[in-house]
Amino acid sequence: MKIIIVGDGKVGYTLTDKLSREGHDVTVIDNNPAALKNTTDRHDVIGIAGNGATFSVQQEAGADKADLLIAATSADELNLLCCMVAKKLGTQHTIARVRNPEYSEQMSYLKDELYLSMHINPELAAAEEISRILRFPSVIKIEPFSKGKAELVEIRLAEGNPLIGVSLNALQNKFQVKVLVCAVKRGEAVYIPKGDFVLEENDKISISASPSEISALFRKLNLVQYKVKNVMIAGGGRIAYYLTRQLATMGIKVKIIENDPERCRELTSLLPATMVIYSNASDKEMLHEEGLEDMDAFVALTGLDEENIIISLYASACGVPKVITKVSNIAFPAMLEKLGLDTVVSPKDITADQIVRYVRAMENSVGSSMESLYKIANGEVEAMEFRIRSGLPFLGTPLKDLRLKKEVLIACIVRNGKTIIPGGNTTIEAGDSVIVVTANEDVRDLMDIVD
Repeated sequence: MKIIIVGDGKVGYTLTDKLSREGHDVTVIDNNPAALKNTTDRHDVIGIAGNGATFSVQQEAGADKADLLIAATSADELNLLCCMVAKKLGTQHTIARVRNPEYSEQMSYLKDELYLSMHINPELAAAEEISRILRFPSVIKIEPFSKGKAELVEIRLAEGNPLIGVSLNALQNKFQVKVLVCAVKRGEAVYIPKGDFVLEENDKISISASPSEISALFRKLNLVQYKVKNVMIAGGGRIAYYLTRQLATMGIKVKIIENDPERCRELTSLLPATMVIYSNASDKEMLHEEGLEDMDAFVALTGLDEENIIISLYASACGVPKVITKVSNIAFPAMLEKLGLDTVVSPKDITADQIVRYVRAMENSVGSSMESLYKIANGEVEAMEFRIRSGLPFLGTPLKDLRLKKEVLIACIVRNGKTIIPGGNTTIEAGDSVIVVTANEDVRDLMDIVD
């Protein structure tokens, strides 16, 4: 596909990296020649210096023949204008990054009038992911599928966990739950496990099942299911604003630490029920005065990765049960794990995954369409949800008779609102939602899972 990306910042660069790796014809527009040179030196893409909202620059980029234009600059208004110009020139699909809360709330009403195929808000998406984790603080990550009918959760097997030493063949009978372990991160290695795989201490495992079955498993594993009631947030940016609003609906009390006095006044006005503290989040005396040790969770959302990592480590050392860290550039995820920071959120990666899902859905073959796409196991494994339509060649064929590619697992099927953990005799039928977990980079469509 021919794709134009306007804006070569964090989100734009991440999109360029992911979409060019998937073989798309990518053109990047930015008014910073130095940033463009860095991108074109590292990726097989075309770079055009200029204003991406002008007809002349978009014409030079080939917008009249483009399948998709993604506007990911730092200015919402510019992104919307880029998409309108692209549609006028003949681009088939457009996606705009819209971050301002005032605009974001209106996008569902204005999408058609603004010629948008999709709008994305990295900060809102990050807040939603953090909110999901705080509902189930025992997990590292939780991803919903099929409108919440199925979930994929990631946990680490700490010392004494009853799953240690259990083979996957024996798991369901031993614990009397219908779940499937679909990916395991062990040290630097990642496995799509088979039935004879035996779990070990410190494994990071991804489990798929219905929410009720996952809750039943957690009870049998004696995983602490405490309810988060008090949260401290370091940094008062947009993510903090969106997250606080979501947590308020869950009855959770929030304290925000922000070092910009003007932003403190804004937040106090926007969130009158929330305590906003004007201070530096790295001031440990202040953290203790504000009750750090009494918090159920600590979320580091400052604008500096280094500060987020340091204050997260300090919160963890002070005994806060759940610590979540925002990191924009996750260059060394294994290092963060070794430091004890398991729950890390990257807004740009969440956004990029949403757009990659949309792009793959545009490419999907007759018979299925991609509904969801998540990265698990430190981004080394993909979990994809496909909605099945008639026309798929292997409809009605038992899974045991399908020649699945290596590193591919059908983790879950949702049929008529019921979640099925598949066995050898299970079939895929029209109307199903099928969740595929894979470490095979060649799998982008449901047709790709079979040899």
